[in-house]
Amino acid sequence: MEIRKQDPLARGAGILLAVSSLPSPHGIGTFGDAAYGFVDFLSRAGQRYWQVLPLVTTGYGDSPYQSFSAFAGNPYYIDLDDLTREGLLKPGEADASPCGDEPWRIDYALLYEHRAAVLKRAFMRMNPFDAGFLDFCARRSPWLDDYALFMALKTHYGGGPWTDWPEAIRRREPYALAEARQTLEEDIQFWKFCEYKGCTQWLALKSYAGEKGIQIIGDMPIYVSMDSADVWVHPHLFQLDKNLNPLRVAGVPPDSFSETGQLWGTPLYDWGNMEAEDFSWWRQRVHLYAELYDIVRIDHFIGIAQYYAIPAGETTAENGLWMPGPGEKLIAAISEAMDGKQIIAEDLGAVTPQVRHLQALTGYPGMRLYQMAFDSDRNNLNLPEFYDGNTIAYGGTHDNDTLVGYFEKLEGRELAFALEYLGVSRKTDIPWEMIRTAYASSAAVVIFQMQDYLGLGSEARMNIPSTLSGNWQWRLLAEQVTSELERRLYAYARRYGRL
Repeated sequence: MEIRKQDPLARGAGILLAVSSLPSPHGIGTFGDAAYGFVDFLSRAGQRYWQVLPLVTTGYGDSPYQSFSAFAGNPYYIDLDDLTREGLLKPGEADASPCGDEPWRIDYALLYEHRAAVLKRAFMRMNPFDAGFLDFCARRSPWLDDYALFMALKTHYGGGPWTDWPEAIRRREPYALAEARQTLEEDIQFWKFCEYKGCTQWLALKSYAGEKGIQIIGDMPIYVSMDSADVWVHPHLFQLDKNLNPLRVAGVPPDSFSETGQLWGTPLYDWGNMEAEDFSWWRQRVHLYAELYDIVRIDHFIGIAQYYAIPAGETTAENGLWMPGPGEKLIAAISEAMDGKQIIAEDLGAVTPQVRHLQALTGYPGMRLYQMAFDSDRNNLNLPEFYDGNTIAYGGTHDNDTLVGYFEKLEGRELAFALEYLGVSRKTDIPWEMIRTAYASSAAVVIFQMQDYLGLGSEARMNIPSTLSGNWQWRLLAEQVTSELERRLYAYARRYGRL
């Protein structure tokens, strides 16, 4: 199978902002008016790209990288005001759902307790014979039927993981599945409704962004959660024992983010069985992502070349072993399923010759983190002089502290290097000079977190790797998006040829 080499991304700049972080009166960002307003801001600010975090359901630790499905969207992102305009919610019903009184943070516990009830009111008013809904369900049926059943069962069993369900359901005995589909028919339809409404709203927003000249960069986690419809439905595609427990789990060895490594706990793929099925699960997933996004960032791209296997039961990621991944075979399947859409390879960490070979073969651009440019010497590849026309330059990712937060804590040689390199005398001047010099660089695309454009500190950090609570909560306030910021970004984009 031929691997098609993609063209470099168009020179431009963009902003990393999770949909969850958008302003809204309902406790979490949605695909509603504020999202359209943010697209307008990006357009006026001379930006070409909006990078979002995974739009999938959030699971353990509220993380979009620990989802109940690699395919299904997060029902929290369904805009309730839009449902009201459709007549599926009555005036005031959207506002009656408790969602917290702190607009700068997400209270996931309240959303978990109350959001489903509001969405069910809308579901009960939907015409079950709506042609759009029926067509959507038919087109998505290869994965949607199982996902909706999975979520209905999860609700039925009090939210517990599928590994704790009764044995017949756990092992998907045909008689048990048939009985569940009959008993839980209404709940199954509800979860299909949520997927339909969320996807329809998102695709309308994506279309609007395209009209404004904004391309959406989506994020595809390489692994899926153990407690997911994917593992429950396809256990043979994962490294599980005869009792359906993981033999080994994913993570990364000790690095600059964590002295003991990152123990993700997600099950590893059985690449032999994946290949025997011609990577059909991957093809299906990638084909969907090609519809949802203009560009897809494959998180932990290294895992395709080689993966870090940690024995199940370990409490840290220190005792793992690197194993060969599927390499070119999977890349060929991905290339075919992407339908010509472009990919960014998240190649941070233990980059090997195999990873570089795959990137050379595909043309996938790699990433550089400007925040990490000052921790060694002038040969640090994260410095702008080492960027080229196939580089995606980031200030930092969702796993990094904000620039203000990071440099506030920095002392000694690293701080001195940053100040000298950037030609500034104060810590407070560092972030905007990093933004300016990144824009001026040869990098094809420059992306900074919205928090960095706003000059926010560690209180606005999105995620701290290897911690289990307090993450993914930051939200943007509407008044923080100013015309002054818009003009400054546009001036940089024009000055440095990124319009």
